[in-house]
Amino acid sequence: MGSSHFSLPALSLLAAANEVELVAVVTQPDRPSGRNRTLKPGPVHALAGTLGLTVHMPERLAEVSAVHALAEVRPDVIVVASYGQFIPRPVRELPPLGIVNIHPSLLPKYRGAAPMQWALANGDTETGVTLFHIEKEMDAGDIILQEPFAIDPADNGCTLEEKLSVFGAKVMLRAVRMLASGTAPRHPQDHRAATYAPKLTKEQGHLDWSLPADILHNRIRGYQPWPGCYTFRQGARLRIWRSELEAGDGVPGSVISAGRDGLVLAAGQGALRLIEVQPEGKSRMPTSAYLLGHPMSPGDQMG
Repeated sequence: MGSSHFSLPALSLLAAANEVELVAVVTQPDRPSGRNRTLKPGPVHALAGTLGLTVHMPERLAEVSAVHALAEVRPDVIVVASYGQFIPRPVRELPPLGIVNIHPSLLPKYRGAAPMQWALANGDTETGVTLFHIEKEMDAGDIILQEPFAIDPADNGCTLEEKLSVFGAKVMLRAVRMLASGTAPRHPQDHRAATYAPKLTKEQGHLDWSLPADILHNRIRGYQPWPGCYTFRQGARLRIWRSELEAGDGVPGSVISAGRDGLVLAAGQGALRLIEVQPEGKSRMPTSAYLLGHPMSPGDQMG
């Protein structure tokens, strides 16, 4: 069960494993896309189609017809990777070896929808992958396997997701083999140590220049691809894709320097150099290119 690009490495490994018979793939229904609003297969549906696999796309997994369809294929185990729907009890009870989830954090830390984004935004230098049994409470089931993963200082939400999807798929296959052989451990989580990573909102991407520069920089890294970080210049939204920490001070949001090396803005503590930006209605571009059409001088104010 999966819906996003994060799901693809797990699907590929399961399909290629000799000891695995992949009896079905469950993903979200195709959605309208483009100017003509034609139905476009999601990434999991598209890959499953090329692999010749049976695909189910229930609008709601709790529908009786969806539960019956899964019961008919009699799965021994179900693997979930970024599916995006609640797994109801009738489905959880189908596979005798359980239903397990690939979660990109070291549970019980960062339970919820956006663990990678929050780890980056909080400036963490390490995250990981947890394979655990799904239960009714979100991300609270017993752990099978857990592996740490170092965060590169250059990582953002997109690059970290790509890395953890591949890393997590490898850990997943180990867990599936342990379940099949009856050697999989079950370690209860310490619920008292749980922290949460809720889904981000568009408003959280609006940068508050009174905050320290390192906090702003980490949010720019973490809030990708959604919601993205942005500020305003003369009423127009300016999305910020890449930044670097700089020495400097001044009124928060004010321009310290602007030129070929980008745009340096003062924060509540320290300063931030904007490397790549995206004006409204335009493509991403180096900040130096943006400044050619939007010149700025020291003391100008952003936000």
